[in-house]
Amino acid sequence: MKENIDIEIIGRQDSATIVFKTAAISDANEIAASAELILDYIEKNNPKSVVIDFEKVKFFSSQVLGMLVNIHNRLARGNGRLIIASINPQLYRVFRITNLDKIFQFLPDSESAVK
Repeated sequence: MKENIDIEIIGRQDSATIVFKTAAISDANEIAASAELILDYIEKNNPKSVVIDFEKVKFFSSQVLGMLVNIHNRLARGNGRLIIASINPQLYRVFRITNLDKIFQFLPDSESAVK
């Protein structure tokens, strides 16, 4: 059974926090829809930083990595940055294995990232 990806975008003055509220992110259509929603928000609001909060996420497919790289690249064009917060150690290993840990900044929680 497919589970919809539930995300919340919390906009602030020059930043945004995107909270994934789904334990598993694996459906290609839902990932694409989420990416479109996030990129549209960035295009319209031009935040200087975006925090992706993965606190509730226990599993994601490799397509999520592509989505994050696209968000990172879009933000970088405007001198913005992407911060990943509250990621569990098993998922962080995926970033290390793929060397994406060198591209993204990781913080223990979204509150730290917003500061």
